[in-house]
Amino acid sequence: RQSLLKELEKFPDNIDDRLFTTYLKNEINIFQGDGYQDFLFVNLPGKKIDKMPAMIISNTCDIDTNNKRLFPKRIVYAPIFQLKKYQAALITRHAENGNQQSIESHIESIKKQAVTDIFYLPKNKMLENESIVLLDRLNNAPTDYLTEDNITNKRIFTLSDYGFYMFLIKLSIHFSRVKEAVNRPAN
Repeated sequence: RQSLLKELEKFPDNIDDRLFTTYLKNEINIFQGDGYQDFLFVNLPGKKIDKMPAMIISNTCDIDTNNKRLFPKRIVYAPIFQLKKYQAALITRHAENGNQQSIESHIESIKKQAVTDIFYLPKNKMLENESIVLLDRLNNAPTDYLTEDNITNKRIFTLSDYGFYMFLIKLSIHFSRVKEAVNRPAN
């Protein structure tokens, strides 16, 4: 606990491979915040389905296959994109406006976890490239999409305690802002 608090005090200057752990690498559980290869994505209203890396958004215990339920749960996940490809797409999209400085500032904000709908993943031994998770592009699959045979083979990374708390903070900010400035009186 003390180690976690020390790491949080150093934020955002410690967003590096401390976000990851190898401790749970061979566990046959799907953990919230895990990265996996080959998840199916569709970007509606388009109909094309692609395979790409994904980060698990669902709560670990909700998608645990040992928790038998009356109605089956599904794994909710978000796509993982390489940061350099995202940056190149921004440059292409905004080339005519000359917004290079704005794009560079945006990328720096992403790397400091300051963009609320994007979770930044630094490059490390488990993740070949700096990457981002787009929290507003969610998809889902049945909980048996990953089987005991392929959970460890398809796992790209697992977040450390520090990375997991950073992830929870980002999810909380993105999905449930307390200060949304909307008056909601009861009738």
